[in-house]
Amino acid sequence: MSRLAKKGLALPKSVEVKQEATKVLVKGPKGQLEVLVKEGLHVAVQEGEVKISLIEGSALALPFLGLYFSLIKNAIIGVSEGFEKKIQLIGVGFRAVVAGNKLDLKMNFSHPCQLIVPSDLKIAIEKSTLITISGCDKRQVGEFAAAIRAKRPPEPYKGKGARYVGEYVRKKAGKTAKGK
Repeated sequence: MSRLAKKGLALPKSVEVKQEATKVLVKGPKGQLEVLVKEGLHVAVQEGEVKISLIEGSALALPFLGLYFSLIKNAIIGVSEGFEKKIQLIGVGFRAVVAGNKLDLKMNFSHPCQLIVPSDLKIAIEKSTLITISGCDKRQVGEFAAAIRAKRPPEPYKGKGARYVGEYVRKKAGKTAKGK
C-alpha cells in the first residue's frame, strides 16, 4: 500500500474535489479536470484534505493506490497552479510562430512543419526561439512538448535542434583525419 496515499493530500482553498461513481472531478481557478478512478477505490474530502482509501473486499485495487494518488495530486496542482514546459530551438534559421491554433516550426525542413495546438494549452513564444507551453493537464503539456522536441531532437555533434530548457546534450567529437 502506498505510504503517501495513507497521509492524504492538502487541498488548496480555491479547489473543489468531488467523486461521481468512477470519476473524480477537480475544479479550480485554472480549469476543471476529471480523473477516472478504478473501481474499489474511494476518494473523500475531509477537513481540507483528500483521502484515498480502499473499499472493503476490493484487494485488486490495492496496487493502484499510489498511481491514483499521483494522478489526483497532479490534477489538484494543475487546476490551482498549472504546469509549464519550455523548449528552446537551437540552430541557424530555427524559429517558431503561432498562427491561430497552429504552431509553425521552421527547422530547416524542405516541407512545412505545423502542429495543431490543443485548445486547453497556451503557447507563448519569446525571441522566436523559446517556446513556453502551459496548461492545467500535466500529461497534455508533456505530450505536446515531446511532440515539438520529436520533430528535430538535438543532434550530438553541434547540438542543433529542439531541447528542453536546462537539458544537457553531450556532444561527440567529430571525425579526425588519420595521419600516414
